[in-house]
Amino acid sequence: QVHIVQSGGGVVRAGGSLRLSCAATGIISRIYSIGWYRQTPGNEREAVAIIESGGNTDYADFVKGRFTISRDNAENTVFLQMNSLKPEDTAVYYCNVKETNSWFVTYDYWGQGMQVTVSS
Repeated sequence: QVHIVQSGGGVVRAGGSLRLSCAATGIISRIYSIGWYRQTPGNEREAVAIIESGGNTDYADFVKGRFTISRDNAENTVFLQMNSLKPEDTAVYYCNVKETNSWFVTYDYWGQGMQVTVSS
């Protein structure tokens, strides 16, 4: 069972920076990805950035050049460095782990979510 603990949300002014952390324990498969998603009221959850077990990363167009996803393998922690924040980045941010087992079944695990508010 994968357990996720998020930290780092908060309030920042437009143009500022925040770093989110996601500590994931219990991952046993070699095939997994850890990503950040966000959601605003009345809207669906959307992917922000993902890092795969092999190290490949992918970003949503609306954060390219501003956000960077990275990981500390020793601590199994993934970070999302968010720079040049905009008011439209305001959302609840969730960490997600997708783990694929040896039968190629993928399981989703979600963090508790945390508010990021960017004031104008």
